[in-house]
Amino acid sequence: MKEIEKLLLAYIKSYKKVMIPLSELEARVPGDVSYRQFAEAVHSLEQEGILARVQSHGENGKTPSLAYTYRIKKKALWQTLHDEIQRFQLTVHPVLKLGAYLSLPEEVWQQDRPYIEKIDAYLKTYGLPNEDVPAPERAYELVGDEKWIVEGNGKEVLERIQLWERLKIIPVADPLMLAVNPNAFQHEPHFHLIVENKTTYQALQPVLSDTFFTSLIYGAGNKIISSIIHLEAQLHLEGQAHRLYYFGDVDLEGISIWYRLHQKIRAEPALPFYRALLQKPFFPGKETQRRQNEALTAFMAYFSEAEQHHLREMLAQGGYYPQEALTTFQVRHIWRNASWTAD
Repeated sequence: MKEIEKLLLAYIKSYKKVMIPLSELEARVPGDVSYRQFAEAVHSLEQEGILARVQSHGENGKTPSLAYTYRIKKKALWQTLHDEIQRFQLTVHPVLKLGAYLSLPEEVWQQDRPYIEKIDAYLKTYGLPNEDVPAPERAYELVGDEKWIVEGNGKEVLERIQLWERLKIIPVADPLMLAVNPNAFQHEPHFHLIVENKTTYQALQPVLSDTFFTSLIYGAGNKIISSIIHLEAQLHLEGQAHRLYYFGDVDLEGISIWYRLHQKIRAEPALPFYRALLQKPFFPGKETQRRQNEALTAFMAYFSEAEQHHLREMLAQGGYYPQEALTTFQVRHIWRNASWTAD
């Protein structure tokens, strides 16, 4: 395809209307392009089925003659794009899968293609990586921009071409905020208590050494879902057995945080704390939270039928239990004295 034809095709693809005047097309070509060169490019687009003359609008009478108005055949435009993607698929590394772009707008393909070309060059030179590295490092290796994955749309592109899971990328997450118990490092499994809120963390931290737990972790709401991946590395306890307990607010949001964490790494509800909360009157004020049935069902499974009934009644009334409903004395007493090892 000649450069003039490519130029016209690019403009036609961005054109929103079905009918396009000849004058619009003429305005797109550089001034040093002759009429014959321009007309040949338009004729090529006609032959490819992309443009069709609107006969009722007449022709300009020049040699070669062109219509004053053309109809854009959108279906043929899509076919042109599909052909381009399929031809490109034949040239790239076999692990690159471009099928997703056949059903996406062309601008997505055009935006992503320069990055795909760089990734293709990397793969043809080095192949798939063997070692996990942080996202910024991998982004720099792939496209020369360390921010492409973390701050740009790099993860979306890699998922579209089915490479995200194969490039051994360590997601960037905040380090865990935790306190450790040196006395517990010699014994497995290692027990860890995650608490959602800072107040409860500060109440429990001074008595950590009175327990057999290896660490006390401040969950910081949703942050724990991404930062929990650092647990073993931060404690230098890779490959050892771990048992995690989670204690958060008893409302739909707190239950959802637990469930998403539990899907990522097994974390049991810290039942001694939750059961102590259920002995207290609940608080109103959570009527507008969104219900997530899957999370709620999984959470309820840890409780007795009577406790489940109480939780359902409380949630149905828009009630909740904040962690802070337990006093400092109560949470410390529970942590020191509850049975944590029974299944």
